[in-house]
Amino acid sequence: MNYLHSIGEYFLMLKGTFRRMTKTSVLRSLIFKEIDDLIVGSMGIVSFLSFFIGAVVALQTALNLNNPLIPKSLVAYAARQSIILEFAPTFISIIMAGKVGSYITSSIGSMNVTEQIDALEVMGINSLNYLIFPKIIAMLFYPFVIAISMFLGILGAYTAAVMGGFVPPDIFVQGLQEDFIPFHLVYAFIKTFLFAFILATVPAYHGYYMKGGALEVGEASTTSFVWTSVVIIITNYAVTQLLLS
Repeated sequence: MNYLHSIGEYFLMLKGTFRRMTKTSVLRSLIFKEIDDLIVGSMGIVSFLSFFIGAVVALQTALNLNNPLIPKSLVAYAARQSIILEFAPTFISIIMAGKVGSYITSSIGSMNVTEQIDALEVMGINSLNYLIFPKIIAMLFYPFVIAISMFLGILGAYTAAVMGGFVPPDIFVQGLQEDFIPFHLVYAFIKTFLFAFILATVPAYHGYYMKGGALEVGEASTTSFVWTSVVIIITNYAVTQLLLS
């Protein structure tokens, strides 16, 4: 029953987020701040992880291709499919659940503890719209992060495979182009938009409805990371089943 209560509370929070909108001039500055904190601030860790994930995928594939009958271009093909379909959208989103999710939960939770949310309500401001709506809009730019992640992942795979002497450059490029299905990119970005919404709202829910003091803010951050990851994985399964099966 506790889970049902939380799910209902989450959807009521979403309903409240889109009612009684804050003034446009205020929202604009809040949105730009959230884009800087959530999107621009995450580019460093995303770039670093993406490059080395791509490199590791290429190395693992190349080292396990012992049969001379298997073409070397398979290294690039496997790296491309792994990065575009799963590693960039899903793996990076789980990393972002730790970075962005914990930031959102702790920032809103701290405002809750210090009664700043109550102060917003007293001033006649819809605190849900003021705090959560800018984060949702900012996370609409999240697919750009994933697009850069895909590019850097493939670049990492190319660097590891070619510089490591496993695959010649022209064979690697040929493997990247083999049997490419454009719909796989569409699928990846559809689920990226869904993950972006989850990353903005599930941690916000845990921060907004937490009770207690500073210790509970830390506990709420941990809980939000766990549940954001769970929801992302379940959504990933559902979207894959609907779009690719």
